[in-house]
Formats: sequence, structure tokens, C-alpha cells
Amino acid sequence: MSTLSLAGHTLSLPIAQGGMGVGVSLGRLAGHVAALGGLGTISTAVIGFQEPDFETDPDGANLQALKSHVQQALSLAKGAGVVAINAMVATRQYADSIRAAVESGVQAVISGAGLPMDLPGIVPEEKVALGPIVSSGRAASLICRAWDKRFHRAPDLVVVEGSQAGGHLGFSHDQMREHTAPSLETIVKEVSDALAPFREKYKKAIPVFAAGGVWGREKMAGLRQAGADGVQLATPFIATEECDASQGFKDVILEARDKDVCIIPSPVGMPGRAVRTPLLQRLEKEKQLKPEKCISCLTPCNPKTAPYCISRALIRAVQGDRENGLFFCGGKVGQINKMTTVRQLMEQLMRDWRNEQ
Repeated sequence: MSTLSLAGHTLSLPIAQGGMGVGVSLGRLAGHVAALGGLGTISTAVIGFQEPDFETDPDGANLQALKSHVQQALSLAKGAGVVAINAMVATRQYADSIRAAVESGVQAVISGAGLPMDLPGIVPEEKVALGPIVSSGRAASLICRAWDKRFHRAPDLVVVEGSQAGGHLGFSHDQMREHTAPSLETIVKEVSDALAPFREKYKKAIPVFAAGGVWGREKMAGLRQAGADGVQLATPFIATEECDASQGFKDVILEARDKDVCIIPSPVGMPGRAVRTPLLQRLEKEKQLKPEKCISCLTPCNPKTAPYCISRALIRAVQGDRENGLFFCGGKVGQINKMTTVRQLMEQLMRDWRNEQ
């Protein structure tokens, strides 16, 4: 099987591990994924929550922790695969986090939770691969046309995220409630078509990674037929020994079944998919859970009107607090029911990708 090249960096396996914040995918998980030839991703979201000065200087703590985790991942990767960050457009430290990661040697920047129209301006270094996350061919076209016009650059990869993904979703609340979002295969085909003129103009491949409910040989075969060059998964990597989350977090994911998953509002302004926990049950009844303290992590979030503090809820989740945590998950979480290792998971994913028994 041919390898994929991302701005000069080589992926020997077409497997990307999606970014999971807060604190679920850090340097340890990303480094182990990259060491096997995949794309390992560190989430920049409130990454400094474990730093001793986080409460007094959250911005400084986040940047320091990010640099440390990028260096840890690169050390574990030992020159294999690609170490990336996932930076959400909606975060207030978006540009500063990206610059700090690039300074620390990160090899790719994946960006979503908004359209990353200015990303090439933040990362002029062409040795760093840039990959927007999109949920439609229209979004891919808008980004490519903007990058082409303003920065004379095209993406190095594109992550196509369907409605079965975890975390923040690029679909309307109505689409999620009424199950009217287009299939992942349909979106992959639309995005691949939208990328065609830019592949031609820049004389390079722009690999498409399909994400959101990607599980099993049949699903992967359909995605390959639709034009996917690889796949991105996140939730299955939680149930690995190397995942940075606590065992308490992993146990919630392992025990969750399809009936336990719900679509929730997020202060980011996008719907999200998560395990129904006591926190979400309280939110349904009370409508708003006022934050104890705001660290101004999200640009669109107003603490006076936000339904809850997403950062605190995610921090409590990664620490294993079932009562007060927000546990994002993908739509196929019910199929994840045992612990594994990154190596075992990636071997299984590659068998599925190759359509092998």
C-alpha cells in the first residue's frame, strides 16, 4: 500500500487519531500513534489544566503544557508518522497555541470548530502540514478558494467529519435531531470533487480523511469507494492503555451503549454528541448551570448566558468524575467494550481498511 505525504512528512498508515480535549489526547497517545506510522493528534483545548499555575495564569499554563506535550509526542514517535495538533477556531488562544506548537516542532495542524480561513497566515512554514476539518463540499471549496487567493496555498490534507462524530459537529441542531444530515460517503465525494481543481493547480495530492462513525470493513470499503484516502477515528483510541485520560473516563466510554448517547448544546455554538451523564440530566432540568469561574477559553462563549462551563465539565470528565463531567463520544461508542493498545487497535483498523479477515 502506498504511503501518504503531508508537506514532506510520511504516513505509512492512512490512520489519523482525532484530537480529543480536554486532556484526552495529549503527548502520550499522539506519540504512540505516530510511532506506528499514523497521524497522532494532540488537542490544544485547555491543555494546561494540570499545570500548577493554571488557575492564576491559564493562558501561560496552556502554552507551556502544549510545548511539553508536542515534545513528548515527537520523542515517542522517533521520526515515524506525523505528530499533529488539533486547534479549534472557536478558542481564544487559537493563533497563539498554533504558533507555540509550530515552534516546538509539530508537523501538522488540524483545525475545525469553525472555518480556519486564516490558518496559512498563522503558519507560513510550508514544512508544517495544514488540514481543515469540514462537513460539506461547500466548506472545503470556501476554504480552498480563500487560501488560494490570500496565501497562494492549498491544504495538505482535509478531514471530512460526518454527523456520527463526537465532540462538536458541523451540522445544525435540526439536522441532528431529525437525522437529515447527509451520509459521510456523500460528503467525502462532495469534498473530493471540490478539491479537484486545487489538486490540479498545485500539482499535489490532498488526501481526504473520513471521520465520524468509521468502524468495520464494510464502512471503510464504502468510504474508499467514495474517495477517502484514509480515516480518522477518536473514540476507539480512548479505550487504549496509552490514552492520556484517566481510567475513570475510559470506563464511562466502555460502559456506554447507543441508548446512552445524546445531542447537546455547546457554548461553542455547535451541537455536540456525548454520553448522557448526571451533568446533562441536570442541564435538561435546570437549562443553565452557571460557571464557578470563567477562564475565557472560548471566543463565542458568554458566561452569563452559556448553558454550562464546558472547560470545567471536560476537565472533570478526563479526571473520571461521572457526576460532573462531560464525556464527548462518537456515534459508534456502543461498539467499544474492551480495553486494548494503540498497536492492537491500529492493526485491526488496517485489516479493516485493507478488507482483510
